[in-house]
Amino acid sequence: MSKLEQVLILEPSTELRFKGPFTEIVVSDLKLTNPSQQKVCFKVKTTAPKRYCVRPNSGIIDPGASVTVAVMLQPFVFDPNEKNKHKFMVQTMFAPPGTIESPDALWKEATPETLMDSKLKCFFDMPAEVQQNNLDGVIDDTKPSMKSMGTPEKSIKSQDAQAKKDEEVKRLSEQVQLLKKENLKLKDDEVRLRKMAVNETTVSSIQASHFSDSETVVSHPIPPMIYLVVVFILGFIIGKFIL
Repeated sequence: MSKLEQVLILEPSTELRFKGPFTEIVVSDLKLTNPSQQKVCFKVKTTAPKRYCVRPNSGIIDPGASVTVAVMLQPFVFDPNEKNKHKFMVQTMFAPPGTIESPDALWKEATPETLMDSKLKCFFDMPAEVQQNNLDGVIDDTKPSMKSMGTPEKSIKSQDAQAKKDEEVKRLSEQVQLLKKENLKLKDDEVRLRKMAVNETTVSSIQASHFSDSETVVSHPIPPMIYLVVVFILGFIIGKFIL
C-alpha cells in the first residue's frame, strides 16, 4: 500500500528561515491549513530538539481551519562556515470519529499506512551589515586580546609587582641559606671548644699528679751535709774509744 499524500497545506512548504542576529530567540511561523472535510491530527518533530521550541507542537485541526505554529530558535553563536543540517517534519493523520481520550495513545497506536508527513529544511539568514561587523570584530586566536591583557599600564604594573615579589623571595631564600651555614659553623665551633676543654682538663690533671709525686720524693731525702756531720761525730766517738 502506497503512503498517503500530505493532506495539510504548509506555508512555507519546504523550508523554515530564521533571520539573525541570533543573540535572542528568533521565531519562524509555520501555517498549517486543513482543506479536507475531516479533522486532522498533527505533530511537529525536529532533528535538533535542544535548539528549538515549538508551540503548539501537536494538536487537532478542524475541517477548513488553520493553525499557526511558532518555531522558536534559541540564541546561539552564529558561524557562517558551519553547515546547517537541522530539519523539521510535520506528521499528520485523520482523526478517528468521536472523542479522543488520549492523543499520545492515538499516535502510538497509529500504523505507518495511516500517517502522512512533510519535511522542511532550516536556513539561517544573517543580515549583510551584521555579518560584516562580525567579521571585522574577529580576533586572531593566536594573539591575546586587549581585554585579556588589560591596559598596557596595568600590565606593566602587574609585571613590576611580580618582579619585586620574585626578587624579595630570592633575597629571603639567600638569607635563609646564610643562616643555615652560620648555624652549622656555630655547632662545629661548639664541638671543637668542648674537645679542647676536655683535653686541657686531662693534661692539667696529669701534670698536677706528676708535680705532687715529685714534691713527695724531694721532701724526704737527707741533705748531704747531715751525712757529713753524722760521719764526723761517729768518727770522733770511735776515735775516743780506740785511743
